[in-house]
Amino acid sequence: MASNDTATPPHAAASMEAPLKTTSAPPPKYSTGGGGGFKKHALLDVLLRVLLFATALVGIIVMVTSKQTKQIPVAPGITVTRDAKFNHSPAYIYFVAALSVAGLYSIITGLVSVLALMKPGGISTKLQFHFVMLDALLLGIVAAATGAAGGVAYIGLKGNSHSRWNKICHTYGSFCFHFAASILLSLISSITLLLLVWLSVYVLSKKIARQ
Repeated sequence: MASNDTATPPHAAASMEAPLKTTSAPPPKYSTGGGGGFKKHALLDVLLRVLLFATALVGIIVMVTSKQTKQIPVAPGITVTRDAKFNHSPAYIYFVAALSVAGLYSIITGLVSVLALMKPGGISTKLQFHFVMLDALLLGIVAAATGAAGGVAYIGLKGNSHSRWNKICHTYGSFCFHFAASILLSLISSITLLLLVWLSVYVLSKKIARQ
């Protein structure tokens, strides 16, 4: 009677072991916080917030120091003293208030960004989402203040013959120079906030796509 035990050929055993040897380990899970790219984005975020603080602070200083006093002739041999100050216009008061909020906001978020950058995980997805919302809100406030102040500045520079609003920049040259420089700095602040929104949205999209 023939035996049922059969020896397995050597080449068959080798072919059964081959798939086990060629199987590669799964790729390591991607870490969203420790990547060098996200560290660079976080550093750029801090630098933009420092720029926002600098432009807002200088813009406020230039605007509040724009007072100019002139002797205005009203009749032959008669002059009156008139001051030109930023608080004579509600648009300029709102402008200074908006830049003050932007400066305070840049200090708070800048410190938060630095603390988050020092952590091993970096800026979290939740914090990045909050940055997007708050940056966009402040962008609207600063941009509206810049537009309002720019409209008043244009009337001061050119006047409006239809409404009989006379131009004043030919008389108050220093005052007009101050608010023109302040509006330019506010425009830079608005652009900085726009870049912060774009940066936060870009980083947030990268993190969500790789989760």
